[in-house]
Amino acid sequence: MKTSTYEKHLTNPIYGYISAAADKLGVEAYVVGGVVRDIIMRRHNTDIDIVTVGSGINLAKATAELISPDIIVNVFKNFGTAQFCHDGCAVEFVGARRESYSADSRKPVVEDGTLEDDQLRRDFTINAMAIPLNGSERFRLVDPFGGVDDIAGKIIRTPCDPDRTFSDDPLRMMRAVRFATQLNFDIFPDTFEAIKRNARRLEIISNERIMEEFNKILLCIRPSRGIKLLDECGLLGLFLPELTALKGVESINGMGHKDNFLHTLEVVDNIAMTTTNLWLVWAALLHDIAKPVTKRFDREHGWSFHGHEVVGARMAGSIFKRLHMPNNEKLKYVQKLISLHLRPIALVEDNITDSAVRRLLFEAGDDIDDLMMLCQADITSKNSLKIKRYHNNFEIVRKKLVEIEEKDRLRNWRPPLSGEDIMTAFGLAPCRTVGDIKDDVCNAILDGEIENTREAALQKMLEAGRMRGIEPKTPLP
Repeated sequence: MKTSTYEKHLTNPIYGYISAAADKLGVEAYVVGGVVRDIIMRRHNTDIDIVTVGSGINLAKATAELISPDIIVNVFKNFGTAQFCHDGCAVEFVGARRESYSADSRKPVVEDGTLEDDQLRRDFTINAMAIPLNGSERFRLVDPFGGVDDIAGKIIRTPCDPDRTFSDDPLRMMRAVRFATQLNFDIFPDTFEAIKRNARRLEIISNERIMEEFNKILLCIRPSRGIKLLDECGLLGLFLPELTALKGVESINGMGHKDNFLHTLEVVDNIAMTTTNLWLVWAALLHDIAKPVTKRFDREHGWSFHGHEVVGARMAGSIFKRLHMPNNEKLKYVQKLISLHLRPIALVEDNITDSAVRRLLFEAGDDIDDLMMLCQADITSKNSLKIKRYHNNFEIVRKKLVEIEEKDRLRNWRPPLSGEDIMTAFGLAPCRTVGDIKDDVCNAILDGEIENTREAALQKMLEAGRMRGIEPKTPLP
């Protein structure tokens, strides 16, 4: 930018309050880090970081007092930081500091420091710029490491020795890839080589923090770029070796299969262009994860991956557990989409029937639309005629889904009778027979043999019981 100061870009009134509070306390205050980068790049940012050569906690309290007595300041004494929210922004205050690290920990020894010390400890040049909010140099950019030039050149580079930067805080290696993916920047060659050399240092970082960065990569417009960088520098295999196991093509007797790693990245990019649902992106990432363990070769038919959707759903559970990801409805959602991802296209290939569509609606429930998005993203053939045929087939499936849903209302359907009804009718305790009878009733409805009504379900229940030599003990409810 060619302006001599950045005053006109600091339009948020919060900066005026911080400046006034800093003057009152007689300390220097600077807006630093990502918000400065985004001001220069004309990107929106609601996370404001303030560094003061003094107490960040005192400056936070003084600023809040000037704004409103109702503002709650959250103080973190152990870290010397304070934070509050105002007008849609999260504002964090910290005193300038310098840090030193031991070889086996990413927890630094922290001492009070100057602005220069604080800038030197930051991860990348584009995040190491500062704008003074008071004093004689007010609003004039402090950029000791060429951050503006690196923004112009679209480069991710460390402000000091990259080996020291990544050894001190190995999570910065994930952040380098994340910023490169988010901003569509390149990682400076010396910086990237340092990531390769220090990759194994990532093992001292918790999986929760690694996943925090990885999930941000997955939510980028083109996640494949970040995943490829993680693979090239040796980080990906450290926390997600199942994904790197998809790489490569094996050929026997001239028959090969596609590279499932590259296919997966294409599917992930396809889905990322249509949704911001992180868990749908995870389903895309893991949809073929079991192909290496289910791969088989037949001399007549070539390569097959039978059951990879079932095995893949189980593997997703193990992966989520190891990475400390949610073990709740999010995981169940991902597992459901993985287990069902072959079904929609199979409907067309097997001559679509009302019964098959009913079953898909029943099993997918409210996730049917997400499942269809995943399946459509899974079409990655380089054969344009094949792509066109698949997309036409999907339109047929979509129309059939709408037709059956309007007629039978089977999305999130529950059978018209319960296990309790069956146990009461036949005088049974909980047992496998109760489940078998209930399955017979459900299958009859889904196959269109009987209507989706309680009366029809009760008659089918009697028939299923008598087939097993059981007569009702009480009148039908």
